[in-house]
Amino acid sequence: MLMEKLSYGVLRVLTPLGPRYLRPSFAQRLYLMWVFRNFTTLPAKVLTARQLRLIDTMCAQNRFIAFNQNGWQDAPILGTLEQRPPAQPTPTEIRRPDASLNPATPFAADSATSNE
Repeated sequence: MLMEKLSYGVLRVLTPLGPRYLRPSFAQRLYLMWVFRNFTTLPAKVLTARQLRLIDTMCAQNRFIAFNQNGWQDAPILGTLEQRPPAQPTPTEIRRPDASLNPATPFAADSATSNE
């Protein structure tokens, strides 16, 4: 199984639209095997900047493949990267207006329209 992953393994990226598969080069496969050595699935948050750059580079090079065509359905998966949409802020994370700003203070535009 190790040799199969090194020979033609793919990286699965989970997106809101469904899974996408990337075909890395040999050196990239070797590095990704090391990244996913202890876990089969990792969220993007835990990756280092270098690892994220590698994924971005592979996406920019358009290394996506159709997993169910051309014999790729039998390709071993090196790992799965979870890319979820950003979560909505919780009510505690929403910032309250600054108390130093007085909402009763009129704006210059408001005073100009009230004089007419």
